Amino acid sequence: MSNFQIIDTHTHFYDPSRPQGVPWPSKDDDFLYRTVLPDEYKTMTTPLGVRGTVVVEASKWFEDNLWVLKLAETEPFIVGLVGNLQLDSVDFEPHFEQVTANPLFRGVRLGGGVVQHLSDADLQKLERLAAADLQLDVLGNADVMPRVAELATQIPNLRIVIDHIGSARIDGKTPDREWAEAMQISAKPSNVYCKVSGLVEGVTDKMQPPPKDVDFYAPVLDLLWNQFGQERLIYGSNWPVSARYADYAFVQQLALDYFQPKGQDVIVKVFEQNSKAVYKWIDRLK
Repeated sequence: MSNFQIIDTHTHFYDPSRPQGVPWPSKDDDFLYRTVLPDEYKTMTTPLGVRGTVVVEASKWFEDNLWVLKLAETEPFIVGLVGNLQLDSVDFEPHFEQVTANPLFRGVRLGGGVVQHLSDADLQKLERLAAADLQLDVLGNADVMPRVAELATQIPNLRIVIDHIGSARIDGKTPDREWAEAMQISAKPSNVYCKVSGLVEGVTDKMQPPPKDVDFYAPVLDLLWNQFGQERLIYGSNWPVSARYADYAFVQQLALDYFQPKGQDVIVKVFEQNSKAVYKWIDRLK
């Protein structure tokens, strides 16, 4: 693994002890509601070959985008931020200008509900995102995927990443038909990518703890491989959310176990090069 960098494209950092607190995770979430900062993440992942991470902002507070960018000033392990901007906010324009002035700001994540109900004004804002050479993450299930494909066709220069394998449910069997058909639709435009994250989170509740054998996950991963191929799949951990179900090494190893038999070129693409093409993250560790 020494001849390339592993870039984890999906982590969350936050600090509930800040005076204003955090809107996510909820105080009721005993597992996630704690301070989560890069030092803990680096200690855990550096021995596993991880050399940087793209942070995805889950908070709807604009200021939390700024907090991550401030954190990154002294933390070169953060190679990019996928921010959280509200398209319908009256402050969208000044907010957009403020964050895009920072080269570490690499895109925006939207929920599936927002994507399904984009107004003409919203589309213009996403066109601005594309014009700025930034990308869009989409968090949604099968219901959202046809709209993702439409959006990718409407704005062909917008790079779109589907988070967490489209919220697939994994039970070791043939994938759910509705999900499979939706992912096939979403994969048709060449500017749509899929993040190989959310595997352990997708395992049905009856199967906890998640199985270690990659064959259990293969029916879902095979479909994604056949639809998106080696150029449009990207590794992400979803840590610390993933830690509710399995430790980091387990999550990373699952992805490695699936892709390693496909050859070193595939590993390099899924774990580094494809994410560079999509996010155009800043290599700060040279």
